[in-house]
Amino acid sequence: MIKQISVFVENKMGRMAEITKTIGEAGVDIRALSVADTSDFGILRLIVDRPEEAVESLRKAGITVTLTDVVAVGVDDIPGGLASAIEAISNAEINIEYMYAFISRTGGKAYVILRVDNIESAATALEQRGIQLLSGEEIYNM
Repeated sequence: MIKQISVFVENKMGRMAEITKTIGEAGVDIRALSVADTSDFGILRLIVDRPEEAVESLRKAGITVTLTDVVAVGVDDIPGGLASAIEAISNAEINIEYMYAFISRTGGKAYVILRVDNIESAATALEQRGIQLLSGEEIYNM
């Protein structure tokens, strides 16, 4: 399992700058991110190299933040590579709440972060399909 940071972000000028500056000043490196927004607010989801330190620095700055468990998979960077992982989760009757992808320095692989309603079952289904699961250390050190 991977630790993901979720930050509540008001849609106002400079808010994202404040959040990313706070993380940077804590010496934390962002590995992947996703933003989902409405007209009034957004949710910034981050994978960072040191999640606990990022959460602590954000809370000290008065920023609303939570830590969530997610699954990270490495799939072949070819047409249909992601489909196999998604099919494994679907066949296990596990709901995917959201997902986002990112690029790494490692060639030939695409990496996807998945928030599912049953992490343990998803991990089992993915492993049975031969899908590469990544540990926190692997993701945090990319």
